[in-house]
Amino acid sequence: MTWMTWLSLIVGLGILVAGAEILVKGASRIALMFGLSPLVIGLTIVAYGTSMPEMVVSLQAALANQADIAIGNVVGSNIFNVLFILGVCSLVMPLIVAQQLIRLDVPILIGVSGLLMMFALDGQLSRVDGLIFATGAITYTTFLILQSQKENNPDVAEEYIQEFGGAVPKTGKQIVIQLAYILGGIILLVVGSSLLVQSSVQIAKALGISELVIGLTLVSAGTSLPELATSVVATYRGERDIAVGNVIGSNIFNILAVLGFSSILSPNGINVSAAVIHFDLPVMCAVAVVCLPVFITGRLIARWEGALFLAYYVAYAAYLVLDATKSENLDTFSNVVFYAVIPATAIALGLSLLPDLRRAKRKS
Repeated sequence: MTWMTWLSLIVGLGILVAGAEILVKGASRIALMFGLSPLVIGLTIVAYGTSMPEMVVSLQAALANQADIAIGNVVGSNIFNVLFILGVCSLVMPLIVAQQLIRLDVPILIGVSGLLMMFALDGQLSRVDGLIFATGAITYTTFLILQSQKENNPDVAEEYIQEFGGAVPKTGKQIVIQLAYILGGIILLVVGSSLLVQSSVQIAKALGISELVIGLTLVSAGTSLPELATSVVATYRGERDIAVGNVIGSNIFNILAVLGFSSILSPNGINVSAAVIHFDLPVMCAVAVVCLPVFITGRLIARWEGALFLAYYVAYAAYLVLDATKSENLDTFSNVVFYAVIPATAIALGLSLLPDLRRAKRKS
């Protein structure tokens, strides 16, 4: 392994992020030209656009028969999005949680995470599994569009103008320009993902680390950079509900669309290793479930909860490293986390829920 491999990895990540940004801008402006509301654009194109790196990387990995990177990218990204991105953003400023997330989107995320776990138990995501996920992605997106047509929120239009510089005139020249943006973004995504996957595999082999660990950490964190940038910027601007919605929406998209279409297009489906089934998928499901009590408490992600999220991500990454290096400290580390840290966290979350439960009881 040479320094060129690491340079290829960094360049690939940079091209991925640039491609996602260009694609989102072009697609958003085209959609606005043809009468889609900013809210619909925000719920679909912008949210899904930040997940396009995961889509392209997992598709390329699946087609290249590198299943560990394909599945590890999605599972690792979903864990990273909640624990790291929401952790960082809530440390910047406590995050507001929209009521719709608690009532609809988080339960959907929990449901599709459980469905992924169930489909993976036989060691493979088949084309039938992928078709079910892809149908779910189309259904969910259609529902969002129909639901958003009932909304009329001028604040959303203002947020869109701040992000993308407002509408552009519907002229032939502008349509060609925005289509060029879309095409350029797609090309950059393909090139960046190819560089990222190839360099990641080379690094994994050189360091003696499995492709799965690389996919769960390096690749997943890299492809989550658009979500990280979007959520941090939204938090800094005071658009704290958008920061949370972007993460939850992206996680749903990752499972339904990324794994759905990857499973369909992969020649033999996507093989799921025993390590993913027994550890990483349960962690991803647990992270989705824990969102509910954290979000319900005051409809806010407090700073201490964000710090807890970050601490758990560090612990998760540390476990992967200790396991990959066959460290003798792995058992001690695991026992401390499972028998001390997790029960203490459950007690803390339970106590923080008590005021909300009392208020709900008084109202009833």
